[in-house]
Amino acid sequence: MRSAGYLSWAAIIGVWAMLLSAPGRAAPPSDEIRTAVEKSLSLLEASTKEYRNHRECFSCHHQALPTLALVEARRRGLAIDEENLQEALALTARHLENGRERYLKGRGQGGKADTAGYALWTLDAGGWKADEATAAVTEYFLEYQKDEGRWKRTSRRPPTEASDFTTTFVALRGLRTFATDEQQERVAARTEGAREWLLSSTGDDTEDRVFRLRALGLLEPEEAVIREAAETLLSQQREDGGWSQTEELESDPYATATVLAALAQAGGVSPSDSAYQRGVEYLLKSQLEDGSWKVVSRSDPFQTYFESGFPHGADQFISIAASSWATIALLLALPEE
Repeated sequence: MRSAGYLSWAAIIGVWAMLLSAPGRAAPPSDEIRTAVEKSLSLLEASTKEYRNHRECFSCHHQALPTLALVEARRRGLAIDEENLQEALALTARHLENGRERYLKGRGQGGKADTAGYALWTLDAGGWKADEATAAVTEYFLEYQKDEGRWKRTSRRPPTEASDFTTTFVALRGLRTFATDEQQERVAARTEGAREWLLSSTGDDTEDRVFRLRALGLLEPEEAVIREAAETLLSQQREDGGWSQTEELESDPYATATVLAALAQAGGVSPSDSAYQRGVEYLLKSQLEDGSWKVVSRSDPFQTYFESGFPHGADQFISIAASSWATIALLLALPEE
């Protein structure tokens, strides 16, 4: 199966052409970016290990997003703890296997499609091979809300679990990477339904627009559609170089990093572009001495509190998510090795 999440060269070239007139900007030195990333990676790895001392279940904030950051770091030639990475993948796979019968019966696990989609994204990033558990999850995606034309969120935990666009993207991506040959006809039907919805809906906040762009990148629509989605995000950059989660809030590292990563990975925007470099500068300035980026939670707590080894107390889960995305956005500004 083809790799998911990247645009055709025609679409990429089209967006690049749009950006050629942007004024030049001196890029932050690579060694400064690398130092910031190394500080963050050390903290992410320590926290993913500590999380497993308290929980045996998969989480988007402590398995999925740190795994994406670690795999990107390895791609850029940075050293990572391979054993820790494999343990995170194994925990993810065990979690899905434990819920395999529930997926086949259409019930899923806690977090529903969001959790299942992020789990498949995690396994794919780590090179995990398709198995009976992943096939059960893709079957769940095919039947879940199949009359909706999209996959709808089932919880309200902004920003990471509060957008139909996020849920639709992770479900589409899971189907693209793990669906079986026998499921392909139904995959095509669900994909077409999602395409129609994505083309007719633009979203209300940054999370919506980020994951709409990512989902469109899977579908390879007309070049102008990608260009417009990227332009919309670019137009919302603040004077400080960052982005905000909503119009009413100030810039923060989560919104900024998710926008940058989406623009680079799905929107055809080069990390050397002036707007991207301004975003990088914002992230470098907002990183704390311990290597983290802090974001204040907007979600109502419902789980028993515990220390995961990541700083910021009640804000630790959104902060590790933000720190993972910030690490990815900075890594994308470094050359691959």
